[in-house]
This record gives sequence, structure tokens and C-alpha cells, in this order.
Amino acid sequence: MSSIPAKPAGSHGKDLTTGSIAKNLVFFALPMLLGSLVHVAYSLVNAAWVGNGLGADAMAALTVCFPVFFVLNAFGQGLSLASNVLVSQSYGAKDWTRLRLVVQNSMVLTVIAGLVCFVLGEMATAGLLRVMDTPPEVLALAISYLHVFLWTTPLMFGMFYLASVMRGAGDSKTPLYFQAGSLVITAVLDPLLMFGWFGLPRMGLNGTAMATILSQMMALVALAWYMHRIRHIASPNWLKFTLDGDMSKLTLRIGLPSMIQQALVSMGIVVIVTLVNRFGVHSAAAYGIAMRIDLLAFMPAMAIGMAASTLSGQNIGAQKFDRVKMTFRWGLLVSLGLTLPATLVSIGIPGLFMGLFTHDLDVVAMGANYLRIVGFGYLMWAIMFLSNGIINGSGRTMATTMFTLVGFWIVRIPLALFLSHRMGKVEGIWYGILISSFVGAGISVSYYMTGRWKRPVVARTVPITAPETESVPEIQDGL
Repeated sequence: MSSIPAKPAGSHGKDLTTGSIAKNLVFFALPMLLGSLVHVAYSLVNAAWVGNGLGADAMAALTVCFPVFFVLNAFGQGLSLASNVLVSQSYGAKDWTRLRLVVQNSMVLTVIAGLVCFVLGEMATAGLLRVMDTPPEVLALAISYLHVFLWTTPLMFGMFYLASVMRGAGDSKTPLYFQAGSLVITAVLDPLLMFGWFGLPRMGLNGTAMATILSQMMALVALAWYMHRIRHIASPNWLKFTLDGDMSKLTLRIGLPSMIQQALVSMGIVVIVTLVNRFGVHSAAAYGIAMRIDLLAFMPAMAIGMAASTLSGQNIGAQKFDRVKMTFRWGLLVSLGLTLPATLVSIGIPGLFMGLFTHDLDVVAMGANYLRIVGFGYLMWAIMFLSNGIINGSGRTMATTMFTLVGFWIVRIPLALFLSHRMGKVEGIWYGILISSFVGAGISVSYYMTGRWKRPVVARTVPITAPETESVPEIQDGL
């Protein structure tokens, strides 16, 4: 019987196929949760600077730009999910040769996708914002901002990629440090460039875009250099720009459905924002602030879902299906427990949070109504993030794409359109969002219960029972 290939020296990964499931889940999710906390904290501070310092028009411009950028980011997120699935299943199977191939091939695909999406975004910006019925008073501001902000696309793709392959290898801590550092730098640069403090140019809304570009560039270069220096198992060779045909096909087979899924969500948000825009600038500004509060509420559940994806990927690769089922049970307990306080706060004192980001009473009132209605669905989102994470960890991304198609395009958007028209007010859109959260969670959990996630997408090339060799070769150099 052949032995398992040696794990490369300085691997800095973690085997999640052994040990306490609850401990692995919580401690793997914790760095991602902390990273999300930093991200949301920055997002909220940024919203406060924009809403209070630049006004409702600037806040509305940010709101309409978000889904456009999210559409383009769908491609990077799809590739990063595929990379995470393939790395985690290869790691669980102890197939180090396959893991290195995945890392290298995904790097090349990510670079290509980032550049293509940047060019397409620059070409389509003005047309997309006009199709979205962007209010005339914010259109020029939104176009100018998005043209600058799109320069972050290839940089963010790179960060998505590096974080995903590291998480697939069981390392969720290292990306946190660099992502957190990037957000801190952005938070410091934001007001300096927005308001022209200390003699810097006053760039207005474009200042926050420029701050993001600079901080993302520093974070990406620093993380890539650090991974190379410590010889991380997921570190790519940046000088080797070649594609493997079979691996590219497998990556795209997993990634394309996820790209479509993210694009469906993004385009769905575009449609929702378009519907909201019809009720005026104040509605658009309220929705933009409320979405950030949503992100804060979803954050623990998203971290648990991402952790469950990696845990399930490694254990499916090792064919330890009972551990995947236990991951679901523990994940459900933890995710619901962490999401319940956000639900209670959103329903109980929504106006308090809205008032932190704007002094406009109309915006506060509209956003508070949103939180009172949609807050009831936060627990459903927590359940869906978990079950979708496990299903994605198996590589069955087409299934979760279909869930999104049904939840967004067959339930949410038609209901939002019908109810807002029938009620004659923006709250009809909020009820459509709430109802769709229950439908999405029900479909996802029903699929998980079928057990179709048990077959790994990475074919095993090493025996399950072979002992792992202790001798370790060097990782190939090259940054």
C-alpha cells in the first residue's frame, strides 16, 4: 500500500478531521467573525462619515453603487469558493500534490477574472446606474464614485483568493490580521481624503474609494509576501503563470454555479434597490444604512457558515460523514444563539441604531420600519447560511444556486413588486424580503436532509488508512 505524500514543510494548516467538532467549529469561525466585526465596524463608521458629513445624496449614491460592485465581485467570490472547496477536500484526503495544483491554478484564474471584471465594470458603470432608475440628483455622484472604486476589483479578488485557500487548509487566523489591518488603514484614510484634512485634497465621496484602493493594495502585497516567507502550504508561486486544463474545468464546474448564485443575489439587490429608488432619495438612504445593520446581524451566522463549509469539505474528503452531521447540529446551536440578540435588538430599538448614522428623521423612520419587519427573518438567514455552507463544502454549488434562484427571483422580487404596488409604500418591499428568508431556509435545510452532499468532488488519489509520512520536503520557492 502506498503512503500518503508528505505534507510540505512549514504548512501552517490545520487538520479539521479530528478532535472536538464544537471546538474546531467555534475556533475556526472566531477569526472570521472577528474579521467580519472589524469590517462591519468600518462599514458603520464609513456610513456615519458619509451620512453625517456628506449628506443623504452621498449615502444614496453609495447605496446604488453597492449592488453594481457586488455583481462584479460575484466572479471573485465564486472562484474563491471553488478554491476553498478543492483545497479543503484535498487537505482532508491528505493529497498534498493535488492541493498545490489547486492553489497554483486558482491563482491564475483569479488574476484573469479580476482584470476582466475591472474592465467590464468600467465600461458598464453609467449604463447600469441609469437602468437602476438612480435618482437624477445622485447619478453623477454615483458614476464618479464607482469609476474610482472599481480599481479595487482585482485587489479584492486577490484577497478573496488568498483567504479562501488558507481557510481550506484550516488556517482562518492569518487572513484576519491582514484584512483587519487593511480596514484600520482605510478607516484612518477615509476622513482625511473625504474632507481634505491636514492639507490633503478634498475628494468628497471619492475619498473613501481612494482610501480603499490604497489599503487593499498594501494588504494584498503584505499577505502574499508573508505567506511566501513562512512557506505556507497555500502560498502560490506568483512567477508560475500556467493553467492546468483538467483542474481549470473542475474549478469552473464548482465556481461557475457559485458565480451565478452571487450574480443572482447581486442582480436581485439591483432590482430591489431599483424598486426602493422609486420611493425617493430618503428611502434609498434608509435602505443603504439598514443593509449595513443587516450585515452586522448576519455576521456571526456567515462566519459559522463559512467555517462549516471548510469543516465539511475536509471531513467529506476524509469520508467522515458523521462529523459533517455533527457540524450541522453544533453549527445550528451556535448560529441561532449568536443571531437571536440581533433579532431582538432590531425589532425592539431599531430607531436607536438608525440615528447613529443620520440626523434626517425621515431616513431614521424608514430604516426603523425596515428593521422591525426584516428582523424577524434573521434567524432564518442563520439557518440558511449554515446548511448552504455544508452543501457548498461538498462542492454541490449548483444546488445552492437553485436555492438562490427560487428565494430571490421567484419569491422575493415578485413579492416585493406586488406588495409595494398593492400597499403603495416602500414597506411592501420589506415584507417581500422577510417572506423570502423563510422560503430560502426551508429549501436549503430540506436539501441537506437528503444527504446528497456525501460524495466529494475531488477524487481520492491516496488511501484513507495509510499513515501520513513524517518526512517533509521543502515548498517550491517563488513569489
